[in-house]
Amino acid sequence: MSKRKLKEGAGLTALNLFFILLCFITLIPILYALSVSLNAQNSLLSSDFSFIPKDFTLDNYKEVLFGENITVWFRNTIFLAVVTVFLSLLIAVPAAYCFSRRRFPGRKLILKCLVLLNSFPAILSMFAIYRLLRPMGLINRQSGLILVYTGTMAVFSLWNTKGYFDTIPTEIEEAARIDGASDIQVVTKIVLPLAKPSIITTALQVLIYVWNEYIYATTFMTGEDQYTLAAGLNSLQATEMTGSWPVFAAAAITVSIPVLIIFFLCQRYMTSGLTAGGVKG
Repeated sequence: MSKRKLKEGAGLTALNLFFILLCFITLIPILYALSVSLNAQNSLLSSDFSFIPKDFTLDNYKEVLFGENITVWFRNTIFLAVVTVFLSLLIAVPAAYCFSRRRFPGRKLILKCLVLLNSFPAILSMFAIYRLLRPMGLINRQSGLILVYTGTMAVFSLWNTKGYFDTIPTEIEEAARIDGASDIQVVTKIVLPLAKPSIITTALQVLIYVWNEYIYATTFMTGEDQYTLAAGLNSLQATEMTGSWPVFAAAAITVSIPVLIIFFLCQRYMTSGLTAGGVKG
């Protein structure tokens, strides 16, 4: 074996070890929370805390699943996430295809305005959105929160899917039309199947946004029976569960599991969906 191949092999091994170490470092907070959630003693801030629980217990998870309103929070969040994902894609996918394939007056200006509107932090528009929703009676209503989430994520979904549509050669569509396919058949049977990675990736990112969103959920939904998971987790530490770090950690781990499962199931679509979606339009 030549010295060059030995150097390349050693460099690749060192690089792999570095990334393995980096992954382990990023997992430390998760392992820390998992250890706290399995500990019978509230020893988070004590000097004798260790990653391996001395008093192993599952009571914290039992208290979260059966002693709190986490099932209500799950139901509220799942409903908001499913409806928001559906509406965002329903609006964004046809619009993205139109912006990708059609050249009409004002196209670039509209796209730039959408990027500009989506670049401001959510907190800056909080008061204006509240003043708009209150006269319509949408405060403390899930429909109001869905309207906010859909308006926020539809722009992101449009840009992400448009970038993928731009990578699909128009020659494929032209060939299908020559073979007698209608415009609807071209879109539904050719373009959408090819854009499946981008659509799934976009849906997953919208889902994660709704699942973790905190500012709008705590501002526009104040009733305990209307809490989302993010607002509910905050209430665990803000009310009767103050200081109960094991219960809080168990709740945090529990609410993360569904998104992790969905992420791993869709992982094979993430690379192609994200890289192709980043094409400049």
